[in-house]
Formats: sequence, C-alpha cells, structure tokens
Amino acid sequence: MAEFGEVSANLESAIEEVVSKDRLVGAKVNAKGELVELKFHTQKYRQMAPAELSAAVVDVIERARRQMAVKVTQAYAQFAPEGVDMDAIATGSFDPGSMLGKFDLPHLPGAPAPSPIDRQ
Repeated sequence: MAEFGEVSANLESAIEEVVSKDRLVGAKVNAKGELVELKFHTQKYRQMAPAELSAAVVDVIERARRQMAVKVTQAYAQFAPEGVDMDAIATGSFDPGSMLGKFDLPHLPGAPAPSPIDRQ
C-alpha cells in the first residue's frame, strides 16, 4: 500500500502541458484532467476567427488530457488485477459487470440480471 500511496502522491503534483503546433496556445492539466493553465504565447489569436481560436484551444486541452490519462493509466497499471483493461477504465468504457459476470455471482437488487451470453 505504501507504493500505491507514493504513486498517488506523485500524481497529485503531476502536470501535463501541450502547446499547439503553431506555438499559439498552451494548456496544462492536472492528473484529474482539470485545466490548470491556458496560455497564449503570441498575439496571433487577436486576428483569428472565433471558431478557429476555439478549435485551437479545445485541441490543446484535449491533447493534454489524453496525455495525462496515459500517464495516470501507466502509473496505476501495476496495481490492477490481471485481466482488467486499464485503458477502458481511463476512457470510461470499462464495464465491471462483464468482469463480475464471469464469477457467476448473484446480481445486485435493482441491477439488470446478466444474460447467459455475458457469462460465456
């Protein structure tokens, strides 16, 4: 558990920065994917169309978030049980029900019963 705590502590201060190809804008995000800084490196944004500027800002933020998600996934992968897809967890597409269905456990009240197909 000490190692897990150390990884978590390191991620608390982790920052991922991405700068646009034209060096116009940069974005920094923390390990939670929250935007912590948005910086314009030039004055070029003043002449840009609003849609173009918006696209540039969204692009750097999303790239920084994706890069940070990879960093977090790699940091915690060593603690994941065998067979757990850490990328699916990071992207929010992980289905714990499909994993638990393999154990033939009774379903939780209010949850849909697993189909026989899910258990194969």
